[in-house]
Amino acid sequence: MLYLVPTPIGNLDDMTYRAVDTLKQVDLIACEDTRTSGVLLNHYAIDTPTTSFHAHNEHDKTPHLVKRMRVGHDIALITDAGTPGISDPGFYLARACHEASVPVSALPGATAFVPALTASGLPSDRFVFEGFLPRKKGRQTRLETLSTEPRTLVLYESPYRLVRTLGDLATALGTDRQAAVAREITKMHEELRRGSLTELRSYYESESKVRGECVVIVDGAA
Repeated sequence: MLYLVPTPIGNLDDMTYRAVDTLKQVDLIACEDTRTSGVLLNHYAIDTPTTSFHAHNEHDKTPHLVKRMRVGHDIALITDAGTPGISDPGFYLARACHEASVPVSALPGATAFVPALTASGLPSDRFVFEGFLPRKKGRQTRLETLSTEPRTLVLYESPYRLVRTLGDLATALGTDRQAAVAREITKMHEELRRGSLTELRSYYESESKVRGECVVIVDGAA
């Protein structure tokens, strides 16, 4: 069986009892980065063998992992932080398991966009998760499509590209469109800032250095 196991996005106390038990009981843990995951595994005294599984080796590793599960091994998939399958290659392994009739079980747990959305004060009854916007090809087309989307928009962004993305969103969606930026969720310097897209861009443009992965929440089109 394949277990998709969420890991904390910052605060190690957000690990669930079930997640710890699962990682201790499986035969192998596939990690986005074995060194990063090693900190978490050591903290919870988990000595299960690990192997790397990420966007650069998913095609080579998947057949090997599926083969092991088909002969009876249980494997857990974890990422550096958050829920496997959200903006990472976890879906690729899960799809291969379904095609090979290998059961897949996803544990509930930490993911960045849910607390960011609920804390933003923007409508959360209907929303669309866009992940990361294309950096170049297809970026303008995607922005034009989102300009008329009535549901609340949820995006991920690197701190190094946050100002650019807020500016592009303001141009495509309107400078007065209300939004929120959440950073460092569950960590010591957690921040949630609300305002118009223009106000948020101006604020972060004046910041000397933006730290931490960002979640951008944008109100839907009227």
